[in-house]
Amino acid sequence: MTPKRWLLTILSFAAAIAASAWVVWSSWPAGHGRLTLPLAAHLVALGGALGEVTLRAFKLTWSAKALDIPLSVATAFRVCLGGDFGASVTPSRSGAEPARFLIMAEARTPLGGIVMVLWAEIVLEVLSLATIALLIALLFPGSDRAVTSVLVVIATYAMTVLALSVAGLALSRRNANGPPPAWAPRIGLNAGRWRVIQKALRQLRTSVASLRQAKRGWMFGSFMASALHVAARLCILPGLVLFVAPNTPVAPLVAWPLAMQYGAAVVPAPGGGGAVELVFKQTLGNVIPAEIFGASLVWWRFYTIYLYIIVGALIAGGTVMRSLKPKVVENAIDREASGPPSTGATSTTATAAAQTD
Repeated sequence: MTPKRWLLTILSFAAAIAASAWVVWSSWPAGHGRLTLPLAAHLVALGGALGEVTLRAFKLTWSAKALDIPLSVATAFRVCLGGDFGASVTPSRSGAEPARFLIMAEARTPLGGIVMVLWAEIVLEVLSLATIALLIALLFPGSDRAVTSVLVVIATYAMTVLALSVAGLALSRRNANGPPPAWAPRIGLNAGRWRVIQKALRQLRTSVASLRQAKRGWMFGSFMASALHVAARLCILPGLVLFVAPNTPVAPLVAWPLAMQYGAAVVPAPGGGGAVELVFKQTLGNVIPAEIFGASLVWWRFYTIYLYIIVGALIAGGTVMRSLKPKVVENAIDREASGPPSTGATSTTATAAAQTD
């Protein structure tokens, strides 16, 4: 992270806090409002957040088992929380994968195994999001507008992942060996950097082939954990609202947060830069009672982003920050380009650096 990027991150979170304050102020009822919620509501929201992280950790572990890759549950927890922290402090969540990559590398996970596990996670995430969206459509047939927005977000995400996958596979078949193509130097890819990218392309090709031979039982369990972790996160807002206002429609409380949480990944500003708060007011301003609307926004954002940042910084912040330092990235690339590394960790760090670039 350069000073300019840190400044962008600070300004973005300042904008998010300012947007939250404005939403709370503008929606405060004439009679009386509140920023506190019952203890039971907080326990449900906290349980949803803890359950979501736990299920994600098991998803990673079971995906690794399906691919015969060693990965402990404790390491998977660090990978999840470190990725959340890296995603939160970087534009468009771009720091998530390098952070996860480096944490797994420092845990001595094989290079090819890291690529395969992260690739499997992306595939399962797309499938689980589609499954949850279809379940929302079936369970809440009257929530057409919300469900349509969710499906648009999921379709955009899936198409992006598919396009990147196809492009990566195409490059891996034609450019995984040999000198850099003519267009590479024009975008700053010298011979050293291109060799790092070629190694990543070969790993991608191997990963796709390995997924076809994965153990189906463990992979199905990983898919179920992926779907359940999305569902657990979607329980947070209903848990906060329904203890105070039990007659509030459930469908918007489930569908819109799904669209906002995964749609925020396309917002360039770290943490959303206030966009999520504004969309929250626009979509749920007439759904959640005015008395607890401000409290619902503040605590929902706390349990879905700020809590992850705090815990992620405490557990894996040092590792994540190393993966985001430009000098570390450049040194890793130079070591990889100069010859075979002495340890697996150096190689994995270099590949993570290439992804960061």
